[in-house]
Amino acid sequence: MIEMKQKPFYLKEKDIAWVDKTLAGLSLEEKVGQLFVVCLRDGSEEELDDVSMVLKPGGVIYGVFSAEAAVGCTNLLRDKSKVPMLIAADLEKGGSGIVQEGTILGSPMEVAATCDVEMAGKLGRLCGREGLAAGANWAFAPIIDIDYNFRNPNTNVRTFGSDVNRVKNMGEAYVKAVQECGMAACIKHFPGDGRDERDQHFVSSVNDLTCEEWDKTYGAVYRACIDAGAMTVTVGHILQPEYAKKLNTSLKDEEILPASLSHELMQLLLRDKLGFNGVITTDATTMAGYTIPMKRSLAVPTSIAAGADIFLFSKNLKEDYKFMWEGVKKGIISPERLDEAVARILALKAALGLHKIKSDVSLEEAKTIIGCREHVKWAGECADKAITLVKEEKGVLPLSVEKIKRILYYSIESGPSFDYSVKAGVSAAFREILIKEGFEVTEFKPSEEREERTADVTEEYDLIIYFANINTKSNRTTVRIEWAQPMGANCPHYIASVPTIFISVENPYHLLDVPRIRTFINCYNSNDEVLAALIDKLMGRSSFKGISPVDVFCGRWDTKLQ
Repeated sequence: MIEMKQKPFYLKEKDIAWVDKTLAGLSLEEKVGQLFVVCLRDGSEEELDDVSMVLKPGGVIYGVFSAEAAVGCTNLLRDKSKVPMLIAADLEKGGSGIVQEGTILGSPMEVAATCDVEMAGKLGRLCGREGLAAGANWAFAPIIDIDYNFRNPNTNVRTFGSDVNRVKNMGEAYVKAVQECGMAACIKHFPGDGRDERDQHFVSSVNDLTCEEWDKTYGAVYRACIDAGAMTVTVGHILQPEYAKKLNTSLKDEEILPASLSHELMQLLLRDKLGFNGVITTDATTMAGYTIPMKRSLAVPTSIAAGADIFLFSKNLKEDYKFMWEGVKKGIISPERLDEAVARILALKAALGLHKIKSDVSLEEAKTIIGCREHVKWAGECADKAITLVKEEKGVLPLSVEKIKRILYYSIESGPSFDYSVKAGVSAAFREILIKEGFEVTEFKPSEEREERTADVTEEYDLIIYFANINTKSNRTTVRIEWAQPMGANCPHYIASVPTIFISVENPYHLLDVPRIRTFINCYNSNDEVLAALIDKLMGRSSFKGISPVDVFCGRWDTKLQ
């Protein structure tokens, strides 16, 4: 049953009356449409018309548009929609999750490295302000996964780390802050990513904890965020075998399903045990973790029948709508379950006050909020507090042009990422910063034409800097260093002869590949504020303040050696 007067909706009688009246006025086709949240690629009127020819969705999620395009799309949606739309965005790091001009405050792991819960609140407020300015009302954040497995390429810096209390406190702070702005939070990815080294984008992954272990970790984090009033939960394509079998003792191993298809995990665990009364959405149903367990024609309606209220994304919108409609006609989704799901969606819209909005979003006003001075200042504060000196060789830092002039610079950088806020070319930008400080910086380039003499390095350079910008990205199943040919030419061959600093601006776990590096720095993010704070710390103008949110030594003894 939906408790509309209770957490997280807290609806008044007038709002409940709107939900009841709206639900009663929807045709069966319109009810089925409300279950869908569609991904928009450009937000153009043509794209919206293409969607509306298939169905009238309950909501959309924006890609990263220009502020002008986002505001224009929001106003078009308000004009065209019979029922107000949920408008979502992946607001994990800042307003950059919805508009190109948005502020990147920092990755969740960067925020966690500050050990300042208020910084997580600032992240929530920034996301709420800039998201709302562009017209969004639903943040697909915070990520409250726990980064237990350093080999997992998907969690990594997207999480608040591996300490349960830090993840819980920062997740709760984000939820409260973003919802105080009038935007719904979405805690994800239930029942919890970060145990398996595999990525649910490519396989149905597994949370392998016992029920008791899960209760003390992921369960504690989810309960805290639910108690804090989180309005929505994303269920992942992640199995939790121990709880599934405990809640349904007749389940065979081959019958265990990921949460996005599991009645045991969505209804019995999330709703009944944890008491969640808000909206449940699947994670993106285009992922292989969703498509592998059962044929799609059955999976689409099964998600709703098993307890989800919203079906996120489509491989083919027309086909998925057909599958959902057939699921209703065949009774896979009962009339009662359909009405319950749609009522929850409408209750969320009422709780956000979407039925009361009359005016358009103002682009001029949006521009005063998105990327504003206060938000950029917060990003600078986060960078200053987060950058972490993991290992230090005595006598190397701080740098000065007087004692160290000639630097050999090794750039290790991956290509473009699916992460909207990760940029290529960051290594080159930081090299230019070093040059402006007065250093002579030579970019290392491997040569296959002659054998390199040791003296070519030891006699010509005072310092070696490795700058790594290797991030998670679509289809990357590991986040490791791939050394150059021939024979690992850019490996740290000279650390016993030349002082060497290794800087990582994304993945915190590179010590696995460079265990004997004596000075190692983690930044967790690659925005301009991080680069500015990093050079200040290297030059001694600012101290290192960050405390690692994860085991950067990857459980290895050799990574701790100097």
